[in-house]
Amino acid sequence: MTLTEGLDPTPVRPTPGTPTRSRSNPGGADAAGLLGEVRPLRERKPRWLKVSAPGGRRYRELKAMIDGQRLNTVCEEAACPNVGECWERGTATFMILGDTCTRRCGFCNVQTGRPTHHDPLEPARVARSVARMGLRHAVITSVDRDDLPDYGASAFVGVIRQLRAQAPACRIEVLTPDFRGEEMPLARVIAERPDVFNHNVEVVPRLYPLARRGSRFERSCRVLRTANEIGGGEVTTKSGLMVGLGESFEEMVDTFGVLRENGVAVLTVGQYLRPTERHLPVVRYWHPDEFTALQRAAYALGFQHVAAGPLVRSSYHADEHVPQDQPGVGPLATPVGA
Repeated sequence: MTLTEGLDPTPVRPTPGTPTRSRSNPGGADAAGLLGEVRPLRERKPRWLKVSAPGGRRYRELKAMIDGQRLNTVCEEAACPNVGECWERGTATFMILGDTCTRRCGFCNVQTGRPTHHDPLEPARVARSVARMGLRHAVITSVDRDDLPDYGASAFVGVIRQLRAQAPACRIEVLTPDFRGEEMPLARVIAERPDVFNHNVEVVPRLYPLARRGSRFERSCRVLRTANEIGGGEVTTKSGLMVGLGESFEEMVDTFGVLRENGVAVLTVGQYLRPTERHLPVVRYWHPDEFTALQRAAYALGFQHVAAGPLVRSSYHADEHVPQDQPGVGPLATPVGA
């Protein structure tokens, strides 16, 4: 099996566009020319990227529950390819603080702009849904909220407290923004002792100016290091990266090493998939064997758990990334008062 089997061998160069702050034009296309030769958006993808369309019974039940509670999930907002599988398992990653992000990453399908969301009851509604679902591991993430004084930290604190009250047996993973590198918002979140603190660096350092505008690799590493130090061994630190934007194997392994130096214990690595023609294009699709090699290299550096594969995402099977007190994934519980 060759690494390019099933692909059109002729790469194309995209036409740069004019950046705006919206879902339809997130600011990837205007920088795409800097990547050199890239894959066309509409082409036959490698067979290892094929997934079934969602629509099973448990998927429909979970979607109805989330829609009924007016909750956002990163599964839908980021167009995750695993939404069908994860929702059939009865698991989801809840996205708090609205669906509009203040940053404009060229790879992300979440809407960008000026947020207006404010719902003081959101933490309670999220926790109620997690309790109804009977989850043993809940993942809570958010958009970047650089417009808020604490960058959204108080919302994470509220959700953690509500989950401890309404679903005390559930492990809690938070996937947070970088809080602009400020220690106090981060310290408030870690003080609540989530079981897992996750902050994704997303790409290798060289690609930050292209793919992560408004963010800095060094700042993200400082967030992870500080979370590990404040957690005092009680909070597992986790991070994730994508491949497909022109990084090399050596760059990936070097980045793994930096993350380990900053106390990261759990690592995820997946393939970037271009959401629209206005996002950064894919330079190449990595073969599953290459992900296996990345996984071996990461374990050799001392990570406690590594998930690497074409369809791996930060929250994919997150309940398997840390030890659990309860076996299996709980079924959908009967709603209170139903």
